[in-house]
Amino acid sequence: PKTVRGAMGALFTQRIVIVSSVQDAVAAIRKSGSRVFAAALHRDASRLGSLELLQGDAILIGNEGHGLSDGAIEACDGCLMIPMEENTESLNASIAASVCIREFVVIDSNKANEGNIYLGKIVKKIQTANGYSGYFVNIGGDKEAFINAEERKLESLNACEGQSIIVQVLQEQRAEKGARVTRFLQIVGTFLVYSPYGEDILVSAKIDDEEKREELGNLIADNVDQGGWMVRTQALDAQKEDILKELKILQSVFNNILIRVKNLKAPALLFTNDNYLDEMIKRSQSCSLKIEVNSHILEKELSDKAVVLFNAKAFEEAGVEEKINNALSKNVKLNCGGRVIIEETKAFVAIDVDSGEGFTQGGINRLNQEAAHEIVRQILLRNLSGKIIIDFAGNNEFKFLKSVIDILVKGLAQDVSKAKVLGVSRAGNVEIVRSRKRPSLRDLFSEECVTCQGTGRVEK
Repeated sequence: PKTVRGAMGALFTQRIVIVSSVQDAVAAIRKSGSRVFAAALHRDASRLGSLELLQGDAILIGNEGHGLSDGAIEACDGCLMIPMEENTESLNASIAASVCIREFVVIDSNKANEGNIYLGKIVKKIQTANGYSGYFVNIGGDKEAFINAEERKLESLNACEGQSIIVQVLQEQRAEKGARVTRFLQIVGTFLVYSPYGEDILVSAKIDDEEKREELGNLIADNVDQGGWMVRTQALDAQKEDILKELKILQSVFNNILIRVKNLKAPALLFTNDNYLDEMIKRSQSCSLKIEVNSHILEKELSDKAVVLFNAKAFEEAGVEEKINNALSKNVKLNCGGRVIIEETKAFVAIDVDSGEGFTQGGINRLNQEAAHEIVRQILLRNLSGKIIIDFAGNNEFKFLKSVIDILVKGLAQDVSKAKVLGVSRAGNVEIVRSRKRPSLRDLFSEECVTCQGTGRVEK
């Protein structure tokens, strides 16, 4: 896609460790405290299950022996196995060809990105389907944003056309819909989240030490007299001075927003959420992270946060453009011979697992398990959101689908968009709901065909 060419960006990759046995791989993981790409000889491959491999991991298999045992293949199910080459250049080529893109994020500073705060202008009041009212708001884009009049923790909005209002982007603009905005502002920091119009002081549920929770809560309560605050998980190991310093910074950010409101005319941008890379780095802190950038500006900005390498052809060498083109295809081939078919509609995302022919029940189970790993990867890569309905192959009884549901739950456990696997419907389909915050990969890189109007079909 043209958007990739010439773009300034960064590639987040995990460390590659070349070892001669599974024991060495386990030792490397324990030493670094992170997941790595592991390499093992064939004679040890049957014990790869101890690595708790996830979809997208690459297992570099040595050239001793002939083939893998069934146990080894099952342990590596959903993972990518690459023959280990004696020639270094061949090995590097194998690794590059097997780069697995987990997420692809496009940040356009000219668009209303999630978290941005605007001084908007009320354009029109409408009645929504549930009996409530809402407003279209001009925030400066080509499509008007929408805001509900009724919002949790806030008084009902009663505005008139032409009135100015401070709003924050909750969901970015999609192909057919404008952005969704809110009056409940949140300014996010490393340790804290500040809600100027909130009242509560909360501590992240991931901090399970009750004594530490109380200590952090009291620290904030003793130093603020208004607004709502959320203490993030990163504050657990932070110094009190650093937390209080950030508290003052977040308060000053909001004060500057109020000053800008007095000096600007709607529509106008008041605050830009420019910490996308910081957030991705925080999410990857448990890994031995390496970032490749094609910009010296980014190299300088990120140098104190992770291992950063400058590579002018980082995206080309990783084959990002080709992999994105593949991710825009409806069909995803599986190693076992089946395929996953993905259809994005306005109402929901439909995913079908097609087995083809010649599969026994045992083969169907392995097909569905491999498909479940791939579906997790595709949900994250394509940023599929809203209602996701999956029709797995074979019998649709729960006892046959329990293993794939477990794979989906585990694979989406750390999803920042808070995907939730609902289980099996009465029709035998697996259902997932996922918060929609940003456009899907399809909406970023394509638009509806003017000839077939999105049906994919033309008259005979």
